[in-house]
Amino acid sequence: MTSNTVTGLLALLGIDQSHSRPHVSNDTPYSETQFKTLKYCPTFPGRFGAIEDANWFCGRFFTYYNHEHRHSGIGMHTPATVHDGTAAQIQARRAATLHAAFQAHPERFRGRPPSPPRYRARSGSTRHPKHSRPTMSHKPPT
Repeated sequence: MTSNTVTGLLALLGIDQSHSRPHVSNDTPYSETQFKTLKYCPTFPGRFGAIEDANWFCGRFFTYYNHEHRHSGIGMHTPATVHDGTAAQIQARRAATLHAAFQAHPERFRGRPPSPPRYRARSGSTRHPKHSRPTMSHKPPT
């Protein structure tokens, strides 16, 4: 019997290799980032008593993260407003508010008109119709 390389074994099993993050054992950058965000949340418990507790916590966390937490990478919008397309209207209202504030009190802005944080709109091909906020099916752990 001869040994096989990992590459050979993967090919034998019909598994495609991914090289998006070479030399990193965890080849899931988005999942790893999400786990780190979740793990470093101040309210993240050290352990869960049961799977229902984990489901309840994660449901609440992701509802907050997607619908309430404003992200600096998307111009201080929530992922939900970017996803449902309302971020453009919010961005326009922010710009109008800042413009009005500048017109009323230019001395507060050192002579430079303010602008809202930069925001890149998603392409139209990835936008989905509005979704309602998810509801929790589990009761809080006691």
